[in-house]
Amino acid sequence: MSNQTPNSKLGVRVYLTLSALAGLLVGLIWWGGVRRIEDSLIAGGLTFIIVLVFIATFALMVKDEPAPSEEPRLK
Repeated sequence: MSNQTPNSKLGVRVYLTLSALAGLLVGLIWWGGVRRIEDSLIAGGLTFIIVLVFIATFALMVKDEPAPSEEPRLK
């Protein structure tokens, strides 16, 4: 089994893999609809970049350590 705890950070490989899968899926669907390889490559590439930026942004929004209950989170 894995020795990772639920709070362990995900690596860059996971972000790139998820983005690549999303780009590939969109590219294949796009190619199935229009049958033009140039358009499907552009759509897949844009999807890869957009999903990668969203995943990285959401990963930055997660705090690593819990805040003490007696202190407010925003100061």
